[in-house]
Amino acid sequence: MPFLRLAAIAALAFSLTGCAPEPATKLVVALKPDKNPEVLRAEKTQLETFLAQRLQRPVEVIIPLSGTVILEGFANGTIDLGYLSATDLVNARQRGVATLLLAGEFPDGRTAYDSYWVVKKDAPYASVADLRGKPVAFASRTSTSGFIIPLLDLQRRGLLGEDADPAGYFGAGNVFYGVGYVSAIERVLAGEAEAAAVSYYVLDQDKHIAPEQRAALRRLQTQGPVPSHVLAVRSSLAPAEAEALRAALLVLNEPGHAGLRDRLFTTKLVPADAHAHVASLAEGIALAKKALKQ
Repeated sequence: MPFLRLAAIAALAFSLTGCAPEPATKLVVALKPDKNPEVLRAEKTQLETFLAQRLQRPVEVIIPLSGTVILEGFANGTIDLGYLSATDLVNARQRGVATLLLAGEFPDGRTAYDSYWVVKKDAPYASVADLRGKPVAFASRTSTSGFIIPLLDLQRRGLLGEDADPAGYFGAGNVFYGVGYVSAIERVLAGEAEAAAVSYYVLDQDKHIAPEQRAALRRLQTQGPVPSHVLAVRSSLAPAEAEALRAALLVLNEPGHAGLRDRLFTTKLVPADAHAHVASLAEGIALAKKALKQ
């Protein structure tokens, strides 16, 4: 009896000293606000459930106001996984705060897509060359397809000055920056801008804006290619955790989960070489930084 009593006391002491298994830490996932926030809020719950079940740990999906906020989260350890533009990935790699986990692949096998200038269906313009002195909206100051690639295209067409300032072409006070593709499109629909620079899928797919909004718009011009969006993990995340995340996310490619994948990330998710994926962006990013110093 004394021995059994001592064993019971020892077991109780063991449990009270904190040696029991610790609960899994929460994984924080950040999504870019590239479409209707209300739709994103509904889908984030599904992603939280999906990842939590496969990783056996709590998952929180957040929707920051910009990719810059996601990069800061990577840097201070408050964000583990982020859905980023290729431009954000370049900036993250330069700062050493995140690495590429998966890239988007389109049905044609490319991991790149097109940027569009979009106008109202009845707008009297044939190309971006007709927009001199007209108000326009870029998706955001950091958007790859909604700012950087269109800006690079303007320079290559000889429409920008040495300072690369888009106001020099479109006019002072005529350049607006949104917080995502939808905000830029809404400026056009409201008559506050004559054209918006966005990703092709905002106009070509029935996912980001309402059908009646799409019906009121048309593509003015195409530019690109634009490296696809990526899923990146913070550099300080343990390799085993990153691999577990990669494996879980690749399950989204399976038929039973592809619907959620497409609503959140638009494309199939595939492994990719980080350097090769964003190599062509350097010129455009340098130009954008120059333009934003104005």
